[in-house]
Amino acid sequence: MASFFAGRHRRVGSVQPARYAPESKFPVTIVGTESNAAHAMKNRALAFTLRQTAVFTFSALAFCAALLPSCLHAQTLAKPASGAEIVARVNNDVITLAAYQKGEQALRDEVTRDCQGCSPDQIAAQFKDQQKDLLRGMIDESLIVQRAKDMGVSVEADVNKRLDEVRQQNGLATLEDLQKGVEASGLSWEDYKTTIRNGLLQKEVVRREVGSHVDMTREEVKQYYDSHPQEFTLPERVVLSEISLSTEGKSPEEMAAVRNKVEGLRTSVLNGDDFNQVARLYSQGSTAKDGGELGTFKKGELAPQLEQTVFQMSKGQITDVIQTRTDFEVLKVDDHLQAGLQPFEKVEPDIRATILAQKMQPRIRDYLAELREQSYIVVKPGYNDSALLSGANVPQPDNSHL
Repeated sequence: MASFFAGRHRRVGSVQPARYAPESKFPVTIVGTESNAAHAMKNRALAFTLRQTAVFTFSALAFCAALLPSCLHAQTLAKPASGAEIVARVNNDVITLAAYQKGEQALRDEVTRDCQGCSPDQIAAQFKDQQKDLLRGMIDESLIVQRAKDMGVSVEADVNKRLDEVRQQNGLATLEDLQKGVEASGLSWEDYKTTIRNGLLQKEVVRREVGSHVDMTREEVKQYYDSHPQEFTLPERVVLSEISLSTEGKSPEEMAAVRNKVEGLRTSVLNGDDFNQVARLYSQGSTAKDGGELGTFKKGELAPQLEQTVFQMSKGQITDVIQTRTDFEVLKVDDHLQAGLQPFEKVEPDIRATILAQKMQPRIRDYLAELREQSYIVVKPGYNDSALLSGANVPQPDNSHL
């Protein structure tokens, strides 16, 4: 392996955009999820999963939309085991074959998840298309995390805050419970925290070094709003909460008792008790911990009989007791939103994020190119850094000695 480190300093000129660069999508987050809220109304079992979700992105000042890049990222900068095969060296850090392979698997899983219903050939084609930027993303991440260290950036308080947010999202009592869940999924707790830390470091570096130099006026934001009304026009929607008691495995007599109990809970709400508090105390659905909040639905997302009922109701109204295949439930219409153009004030933050993303993309590419010019990067033969491949007239490094 020693000869691999003796590569020549490579300077990269201009870096052209690649399909998934500078955005890299790689999974890992522990979060309690359900396939969708409508399904939650039919199946009350808690779909508590270790859901691998993406993402480190530079697309706006919320560059890390999920704040949790992939598990491979923690491995990217970890100290390699003795004798580990190395794919690339980035200054004093290395990217091991094991980290690269984990990145490939994470990417493959994500493509499969995002392309549900696709044929194996379609999945393979999408994976191949995105795989070419995998090493590029790992190198870019290493460069930015190193830059954060050079700048003296510290995000430890934010790491702890983010861990607590993940804990709450999963309904866990303590961080020790979260740690057990992480380790049960096959991840190292330290690597998991490093993943979060690296994502936050990258976000902060880009905010300081790129985002702080981007200007935007309110007139510019208003012009975008006026020019894209279709983006801010929403259909009619209802916001729902529920109180539900399970009937699974119940005898007819027991089901009658369950219905009576739900009727009693409904009456208590009509008499003045807080719906969300009653749901939190007595509901048996997966939404109980959130006070029964189901979410927002447009027409076509609910069972027809439910849709017909709730879309005729006003904000604050409560349905009669409804029997489903697995429970008795009562729904509350928390809000009934009419179709139409959303007010400018409501969507202004989203528009600012969109414009910021548009302005920052070329600046981020230039920033990464500058970091690369100042860095020592060697890639093992057989592996491709697409930043180098996309650059015009950039000489290939001399790897004949590797």
